[in-house]
Amino acid sequence: MARINLLPWREERRKQRQQEFYVLLGVAAVAAVLTVFAALWFIGTQVDAQTERNQMLTREITALDAQIKEIEELDRQRDRLIARKEIIEQLQATRSQMVHLFDELVRTLPDGVQLSSIKQAGATLTLEGVAQSNARVSAYMRNLDASAWLKESEIIKIEARGDDKSVPYVFSLKVNLEDPNKKDEGAEMPMTTAVGGLQR
Repeated sequence: MARINLLPWREERRKQRQQEFYVLLGVAAVAAVLTVFAALWFIGTQVDAQTERNQMLTREITALDAQIKEIEELDRQRDRLIARKEIIEQLQATRSQMVHLFDELVRTLPDGVQLSSIKQAGATLTLEGVAQSNARVSAYMRNLDASAWLKESEIIKIEARGDDKSVPYVFSLKVNLEDPNKKDEGAEMPMTTAVGGLQR
């Protein structure tokens, strides 16, 4: 019976398998290294892209903040302009009231009464002057209450200490100014002060 020695063939086969294993191991190592480099490159590009997006967002946010500040400044300017417009409209609406006021003051002033000072704060007038007697001041107050523009007169003081003997009484009184053409009772004239002398 013939005998065949297979050991050299098996040894060669084992060496071949070892070489194939090392080759596959090397290929796997190279593939792993390439995969790691590819992953690092991809992550780096993603980080760079996100950083660029963040920078763009920061620039946009800065521009929006500047626009918001500009809008706020425009709102403040608009509010100031609206306030000025309302003041101008109020002055235009009450422009004729001063004419009516002085007309009513002269019309309601009785004989023997002289005004030396007229002061206005809002819708309240403070009238100061001299009179021949208490009765003249009372008549003046009745005339004021009967006026369509002047109401609710109130005496503050009346004293007999005038320097002029013809008008020895010094008086001071308050009266409310009303506009009969307006239904809104809260409407007030702008604050003014007039000082002078009216007499009849």
